[in-house]
Amino acid sequence: MPRLKKIMFVFGTRPEAIKMAPVISEIKKHKDIFEELVVVTGQHREMLDQVLNLFKIRPDYDLGIMEEEQTISSIVIKCLSGIEEIILHERPDFVLVQGDTSTTFAASLAAFYHRVPLGHIEAGLRTYNKFAPFPEEANRKLTSQLADLYFAPTKSAVHNLLEENISRGIIFLTGNTVIDTLLNVAKKNYEFKQVGLKVNPGRKIILLTAHRRESFGEPLKRICAAIKEISTTHPEVEIIVPVHKNPEVKKIVSEILGGLENVQLVEPLEYESFVHLMKASYLILTDSGGIQEEAPSLSKPVLVLREVTERPEAVEAKVVKVVGTRSEAIVEETEKLLADEAEYTKMARGINPYGDGKASERIIGILLHYFGFTDKLPEELEVSL
Repeated sequence: MPRLKKIMFVFGTRPEAIKMAPVISEIKKHKDIFEELVVVTGQHREMLDQVLNLFKIRPDYDLGIMEEEQTISSIVIKCLSGIEEIILHERPDFVLVQGDTSTTFAASLAAFYHRVPLGHIEAGLRTYNKFAPFPEEANRKLTSQLADLYFAPTKSAVHNLLEENISRGIIFLTGNTVIDTLLNVAKKNYEFKQVGLKVNPGRKIILLTAHRRESFGEPLKRICAAIKEISTTHPEVEIIVPVHKNPEVKKIVSEILGGLENVQLVEPLEYESFVHLMKASYLILTDSGGIQEEAPSLSKPVLVLREVTERPEAVEAKVVKVVGTRSEAIVEETEKLLADEAEYTKMARGINPYGDGKASERIIGILLHYFGFTDKLPEELEVSL
């Protein structure tokens, strides 16, 4: 009997785990062919563990690299060293990474050094500004130089990779695995009281998340100032802010938004709770990348609190709008959606460009073909933009 092909999954943060979970679930359907090996770096410990528990993922290795005030270079060094040791011990046949974190880059480099084929899930996202977002844009571009298979979420991502002279034969349009996870979680019944969250269905709920490094400092202060103005001029709305655990973020958010009657500052939510909070929201303001993909699937308009986005297909589909971090712009665009029903409906009913919930199935189908277990590749996603 031939040896099982060992597929090594490497990730370190909650968003990566959310997007890897359906792929891990899918590969388990082929236990006669594949053996999955799950490695987590523990970059964001508590939030990562929430997702691992939700999807019943038990890591084979946990590097536990998290330290207070750690630098990006220290993350890369610890990840590279730890992942290299695992590769030498386990001898995987293939490594899968996701997205644009420092873990992604370090794992890609370790796989390259030991000549292990690499697959990049969510490949091809670009802003073409290496400092925005930082360090994510550089991480994903460096990973693209090392990958052997590219699982692109959208047509524009495929185009970006082709422009970088990557062979079309190793680029696959799969859709985004986050939609697989989202649709599965969103269809379940859920009650907010189980997490102590007060969600009034009779009020328009605005959900705010802000945590990226480029938002730290003055940009975050401007974002919070805008939210304070909106809460004052629109007492009829309810604003819910899951506050990131980074001390710099917590300090600014608490100082500016603490004590406002219609603003709830809450602890970071577990993924299931957050999905259902997005479903209950009227409007979402965020600097997150993943929410730009998820919210359109739930028919929720998104205002992106960044200067650029690596997800232009959502902007082109008019389900997402980039507004930057100027307080005046945030207030203006938010009030427009609160007051103009036609403008709101246009965004809420736009076409979701990120997939049909079958991305993970396609990825595993491509691996089956790569290793010669099937002659036929899965059909690529037809994305309508």
